[in-house]
Amino acid sequence: MVRKIGVLTSGGDAPGMNSAIRAVTRIALSNGIEVVGIRDGYRGLLEEKFQVLERTDVSDILNRGGTTLGSARLPEFKEEEVQDQCVANLRKAGIDALVVIGGDGSYRGALALTNKGINCIGLPGTIDNDISGTDFTIGFDTALQTCVENVDKLRDTSSSHHRCSIVEVMGNHCGDLALYTAIACGAEIVITPETGYDETEILEKLRYLGDAVKKNHAIVIISEKICDVDGLAKKVSLHTNFSGRATILGHIQRGGSPTPVDRMLSSRMGEKAIDLLMEGIGGHCVGIIDNEICSMPIQEALEKPRKSRKKLYRLFDRLV
Repeated sequence: MVRKIGVLTSGGDAPGMNSAIRAVTRIALSNGIEVVGIRDGYRGLLEEKFQVLERTDVSDILNRGGTTLGSARLPEFKEEEVQDQCVANLRKAGIDALVVIGGDGSYRGALALTNKGINCIGLPGTIDNDISGTDFTIGFDTALQTCVENVDKLRDTSSSHHRCSIVEVMGNHCGDLALYTAIACGAEIVITPETGYDETEILEKLRYLGDAVKKNHAIVIISEKICDVDGLAKKVSLHTNFSGRATILGHIQRGGSPTPVDRMLSSRMGEKAIDLLMEGIGGHCVGIIDNEICSMPIQEALEKPRKSRKKLYRLFDRLV
């Protein structure tokens, strides 16, 4: 029987994490389970930064971006001794189980603790949408909205000055944020880890759009960590009739009030996490597949290939 649980957020912050904290706290309390918030992720677990949470402690956080519990990196959590100390800290505080909100690195930490006797449930909190075992992660929809709003504004000014705007978006090694932004904004080119990077082909297409199609602007959406977007913009200016301009959206994609989609998703996932812990299940992660909240073993999610986006890339090609 679970009597007291902990909740922490780990890795990069994502809009909707606070909604998940609220859901986990209130649903657990409604079932007679005490809740302890752990500040600064796994580092807070090691340093015993524990705070008892009541219903009022999570009031008015539903609409706030970021995470009220904070997040911090702890690379040394991979070490056995550090994990053992964290387990000892949890047992000393009487915490029976843990809800971990974060990315795949956070999932690995949750799995390690589960293997040491502390049941953990992982919730996918990352704007990158790069976690297998779920169609969408907490924060992705809000980040997408931020990208779309900014690219729409860039299109307005690009049209006025015969420019090609090259916009770099986040995503880590996942192209979803770029692909969804490109489709939603009517971009001319999208570049992701899945498409690969062919500079010659990009410049040839832009020349065609400018010379043959007579477009007065172009939008190129590119995932981070693929190329130097400033360098690409200069080559666009040199080798096409567009004036190339690079824009890196950066960390504004992580901020902002979560969309209703992310608020609903995180609330539903938080509920599922408590249900699983009450059933005595640990080492699972929660996801949404075909609009149904589900769960699977973390190990399976880490090894599972991500769902193919071939149909969406085909849609993009047909829309251009």
